[in-house]
Amino acid sequence: MTTPEPGPRQVPVGDIELCVEEFGERTDPTVLLLAGAASSMDWWDADLCRRIAAGGRHVLRFDHRDTGRSTTGPAGSPEYGGDALDRDCVGLIEALDIGPVHLVGLSMGGGIAQGIALRRPELVASLTLIATAPVGGVDWSTLPGPEPAMAERFENPPPDPDWSDRGVVVEWAFDVQRAFSGEIPLDEERTRAVAGEVYDRSIDVSAANNHWIAIERGGDGDDEPLDIRRLTVLTLVVHGTHDPLFPIRHGEVLAEVVPGARLLVVEGMGHEVPPPPTWDLVVPALLEHTGGG
Repeated sequence: MTTPEPGPRQVPVGDIELCVEEFGERTDPTVLLLAGAASSMDWWDADLCRRIAAGGRHVLRFDHRDTGRSTTGPAGSPEYGGDALDRDCVGLIEALDIGPVHLVGLSMGGGIAQGIALRRPELVASLTLIATAPVGGVDWSTLPGPEPAMAERFENPPPDPDWSDRGVVVEWAFDVQRAFSGEIPLDEERTRAVAGEVYDRSIDVSAANNHWIAIERGGDGDDEPLDIRRLTVLTLVVHGTHDPLFPIRHGEVLAEVVPGARLLVVEGMGHEVPPPPTWDLVVPALLEHTGGG
């Protein structure tokens, strides 16, 4: 058996470096966790990673560029489009020579996972799509928009914090997490602790917002439009009943349209990494989906 060295490490991927942390044995099937926009890997709770690894999985979480310890550029002026984040993930799989992997994507990470599975299916053993939406092949006009409070938040976002003040940034991050959570009570101590880890680990915590600029900018437009009806990998859709950004109909449509997909509805969960009260439901489903019981 080959056990990963403890702690994060830097992995060269093209002209950048991505910070990666591993859990479990490298000889086990690999589960690669993809965080949402403007999120470092810290939001994939380390205890959740260990619990998945204990089920016989090699679990990897990583910082997207401009988050955590990965290559970080100037805040407010990313030199890339949204598709660069997709290419980063592909490059990481190839650099580590771990494909095919079980991709688990949250929100934007779920969109990245869908794109990779459509463009590079040989790299993907299965998909788990959490709190996300179809990347193409579906008439978005038929899908519900965000809840009113969430729509207002995007229309009139709260002001940025003083990025030099750790305490202020932690409270700002806590407010963000609270806005995206569902009916399951938010663990305030845990959430603030993770926000503190993000602040302490980040090269420039404010640069994470570059993702929103890159997403708005879009990709290079050279690829064929994506259509989730063409997905050929086994797919599990995990969606909360109280997701304020992508109401549950988004998850239902994913499960209806992706060939052979299965939907796991999580009562009370919002737009978030599955919180600890859901792990007894979500982890066994993920282990079964990725080839174990």
